[in-house]
Amino acid sequence: MGLTGLRSTFDFSLLFTLLERDLKFIFLANLVGSFGDGLYAYILPYYLKETLAAAPVQVGLLYATTNVFAALTLLASGLLGDRFDRKKLLILGWVFWVPVPLFFAFAQNWLQMLPGMILWGVYIGPPVSTAYILTVVRKDKLTLTLATISSAYSLGYVLSPALGGYIAGALGMKLVFFLAFVFYGIASLLLFFIKSQVPNKTAENDLYNEGSRWDLLKNRKLIFLSVFMGLVMFTMFIFRPFIPTFLADIYRYNSFEIGILGSFTFLGSAILAVGLGRVGDRFKKSYALAAALMFVGFSLFLLVLFGNFVILLFTHFLIGASFLSWSLTGAIIGPRAPESARAFSVAVPLMIGMFGSVLAPYLGGLLYELSPYYPFYLGICATIFLTVLALAKLD
Repeated sequence: MGLTGLRSTFDFSLLFTLLERDLKFIFLANLVGSFGDGLYAYILPYYLKETLAAAPVQVGLLYATTNVFAALTLLASGLLGDRFDRKKLLILGWVFWVPVPLFFAFAQNWLQMLPGMILWGVYIGPPVSTAYILTVVRKDKLTLTLATISSAYSLGYVLSPALGGYIAGALGMKLVFFLAFVFYGIASLLLFFIKSQVPNKTAENDLYNEGSRWDLLKNRKLIFLSVFMGLVMFTMFIFRPFIPTFLADIYRYNSFEIGILGSFTFLGSAILAVGLGRVGDRFKKSYALAAALMFVGFSLFLLVLFGNFVILLFTHFLIGASFLSWSLTGAIIGPRAPESARAFSVAVPLMIGMFGSVLAPYLGGLLYELSPYYPFYLGICATIFLTVLALAKLD
């Protein structure tokens, strides 16, 4: 690929101009909301350990709680997204997150974090957002558009983990949580500017009643993708909550340095999303998903071998691929689903994926207590297996 091709692949300003008006507001809401989320999300395990004295297993239990509620709300949002105005549901998704950082700010121990972790697990947005986008997007730009809007979430994280780490070290985590509260509120307000989108239930070839919607669960492709997604999410949550703790325990980095590495994770996620989105549209969507898994496995290999900060920057750039599985799976499933059951079809694998990740943080915590390296060794083996499976069975 020449210089011109490389520039076009990662020219986010050009990609943003290609989005329709409503998709631009969704992009901006993701960008602003994720900036607030990134102020604390990446360093939260470090905060739980250092400030609230949470053991690795307790950290795993908190993240498992979040994942349980994420799994439950994903299915509910899929059903609601095929019945009601998707605009209102997208707004509601951010509204549920608005009080989360306030719960965190006033928690005095790890148990008092539970209400916030529960609300943090209310995932209304992903299936509804995917269904909204699929309804208006150009079909030949499907994977790229989904990946680009997903990359907005990653772009919001590019600076915020480092900034959140700096503010936490200089002024304390309470200010970090209060700032996140403000950004969540702004994200909610931005979505008031998009058009309503009520699912089409009148088209003869697109009419799905309750019985036929549930019949979708008999679709072998959907079942396989759901199981595959469950394995992917299980793998990611085995190791991902423990990366900041690993950096502190093994390589002795502080909150600001960990925040910088977190920023590179989401810079990588944003750039890789666009690059892999183009791969999915030009070749096969399964190739894009397999490449993302391969990048994750290689990044974990580097993580356990090298503590040099420069190498860790590259390592964390590649770890960003671990956040792309949802959008890439949605791109595989979405075109196969009828419009009136689109949110439900996307929600099922995401829900199974989150259920797959419920026990993973707890297991990761147990492994981490045995050896900080064990969750990452398991992650390397699992991503190799999943990469091969994606190439052999998907698409």
